[in-house]
Amino acid sequence: MAPFSPVTATPASIVEALQAAAGHSRQARTSFATGQCVRGTYVPSDRASEITTSRSFTTPSRVLARFSASGGVSGTADTGWPALRGFSFRLGSNGHRSDMLTQSAPVHYARTPDQMLAFIKARIPGPDGRLDAARIAAFAAANPETRHQADYVAANPPAASCAGTIYWGVHSFPATNAEGETRFVKFRINPIGGDAALTDNKAGATSAGLLREDLGRRIAARDVRFSVMALLDRPGDPTMDVTIRWPGEDRREAVRLGTIVITRIEPNATCDGTVFDPANLADGIGHPPDEIFAARSAAYRFALTRRR
Repeated sequence: MAPFSPVTATPASIVEALQAAAGHSRQARTSFATGQCVRGTYVPSDRASEITTSRSFTTPSRVLARFSASGGVSGTADTGWPALRGFSFRLGSNGHRSDMLTQSAPVHYARTPDQMLAFIKARIPGPDGRLDAARIAAFAAANPETRHQADYVAANPPAASCAGTIYWGVHSFPATNAEGETRFVKFRINPIGGDAALTDNKAGATSAGLLREDLGRRIAARDVRFSVMALLDRPGDPTMDVTIRWPGEDRREAVRLGTIVITRIEPNATCDGTVFDPANLADGIGHPPDEIFAARSAAYRFALTRRR
């Protein structure tokens, strides 16, 4: 087992490592490669302005979104890289658009870009196509916080349907309200009603065909709806470390900002030709202060350039 060497992560090195770990080509998405593009609408609640002046969240708009699924390189038990569902969506219109990236776990698997790169490199298969289990275990032992995401998913597996999944934004966002007050919030996307079973009852299935079939049936039944929630901070909450949750996060005071209704399937080319950039936020929602947030935006743009 080779020792871990110091690394300095760049957008290129992170994207290349992710593609090597997943066995993806340059033309494929770096992560969450299986997915379905959709369209919908967003209607704000009468409380949205209590949290933010962002017109993305306080005015009605059309929604471009993508549901996705991601699995570990060789399964959660072997890699510590759990299967997740993703929900990326764009609110607002010209001049006040915001892109939100959420997933089915409330924490990220790394605290810094360097730790993220090392985590991924530990999971790149060898020339024989096999993972080095000892290397993965050694990395986890030296970096125990990188197990928090996998531990959460093991205890809280996502619903079988992406339409019945709770999605989380792992970052702490500074939000400024109509009174000029700024506080940190975390986003949680709650499904509204409906059961979580796939049409063929294959729980956890992630193939593109099943994803589209399930979404199509639910959209026809007007059964793909989500509440966009803002969890409110308390003094002393950690805002710099995306591998840990706020204390008592599940019981936090939360304000419903609005409702997303998914209304139709969209050709995947619509989403594949763009990037949901987490740094694209309309005034009223600021950039989180953690290191991972800044790295994600640059990495996504680099990945899109490579795909093109």
